Amino acid sequence: MNILRQLELEHMKTTIPDFGIGDSVDVHYLIKEGDKERVQLFAGTVISLQGGGTRRSATVRRLVSGEGVERTFPLHSPRVADIKVRERGTIRRAKLYYLREREGKATRLNPNLGRLQYPRSGKGSGLQKPEAPAAE
Repeated sequence: MNILRQLELEHMKTTIPDFGIGDSVDVHYLIKEGDKERVQLFAGTVISLQGGGTRRSATVRRLVSGEGVERTFPLHSPRVADIKVRERGTIRRAKLYYLREREGKATRLNPNLGRLQYPRSGKGSGLQKPEAPAAE
């Protein structure tokens, strides 16, 4: 294994949950105000995932007072305290940038109540195949 990959593995978090594009998530982000630090919650829909390894990041979008707010979070940053998945969404696109033109109820996605469909963010590089259901 090359040295850069080995260093990258040392700095990666092991507690990133298994989430993907279209999922509604709560991102707990550390904010520094003066000499104090506090955790701020950013709840929204994941519209894109990019990068790999320690450079992996997710763009989360939410509506605040009718105005769209997007924020990109580096997943392995020490500033990201926690990520919780509220609801999984069914999607047919790799990026959900089309949600930018929509507002109100048009921004809702269909819930995914069954098996996970696509590679997710939490496991390794995110390029692994989804697991097949166990045969009974």
